[in-house]
Amino acid sequence: MKTVLKVLGALVALVLLAAGLAYAWAKSTASSRMEKQHTTHLVDFPIPFPLTDAEVAELRAEKAKALPAEADPNADVLAGVDLKAVALERAQARGKHLVESLYPCIECHGKDFGGGTMVDDPAIGKILGVNLTRGKGGVVATYTAADWDRTVRHGVLPTGKPTVMPAGDFAAMSDQELSDIVAYIRSVPPVDREVPRPTYGPVGTLLMAAGKIRINAEEDPHEKPHAAQAPAAAVTAEFGQHLLQVCTGCHGVDLAGGPIPGGPPDWPEAAKLSETELKALWTALQATPPKASARKSVAAK
Repeated sequence: MKTVLKVLGALVALVLLAAGLAYAWAKSTASSRMEKQHTTHLVDFPIPFPLTDAEVAELRAEKAKALPAEADPNADVLAGVDLKAVALERAQARGKHLVESLYPCIECHGKDFGGGTMVDDPAIGKILGVNLTRGKGGVVATYTAADWDRTVRHGVLPTGKPTVMPAGDFAAMSDQELSDIVAYIRSVPPVDREVPRPTYGPVGTLLMAAGKIRINAEEDPHEKPHAAQAPAAAVTAEFGQHLLQVCTGCHGVDLAGGPIPGGPPDWPEAAKLSETELKALWTALQATPPKASARKSVAAK
């Protein structure tokens, strides 16, 4: 009997040793993935985008139409109008619409953009969206356009290290869309909130080591240029593909659904997106137009 117990004890010790060594390997490998340096192209774009010639002409026509009959017809109707302020207010309105109707920024960064919960599961870990506001704990106060591009569309921090942000979902975001979103985020009230760095539980560590948690910095084409503007909103394959980019992180590039990569075990599988669901998505987007733009409010000043 003693011999059997000794053998069992030795087997248990070997199993525990093997498990310990495997976990130590997993922690080291996972840490290496998150510490690896990545390079991307460096892009630049204005924040906000200036008014186009067509927008300036439209604004000029609006101002001219509002002039009293006795006004000097040769006077410059845009004299005294701050075109940069008009451009900024319109960009903020577009950015607000984008984060409320297409890009799910608040799902990770919170409704106040002061930080939110991506994953909070003892087995997987605690992964929080960072504070994007100007308050204490905000991390983007010094971000340039290039930094926003690297982080949002490539999953690479300004330091060169990867982030767990699902940047692949935003790879097709145009320069102007990203510029509009940044303009809006910069306008939200500051939130004082320190957000801790991601921590991984035992299962999350193993998944990270095994490559089952997606890190876009490792796979995205970091030299591919981005479109300056999004496709025109219309029932076209081009615009549909642009909209569906944000769905691929959960539903897959073929939209066939299945287990969500890196999600906790209790997360339901992503559904297959059929033609019916896609038509419903298009209908919903059409039903949520942008908020009243800054066009009238600024032009009237």
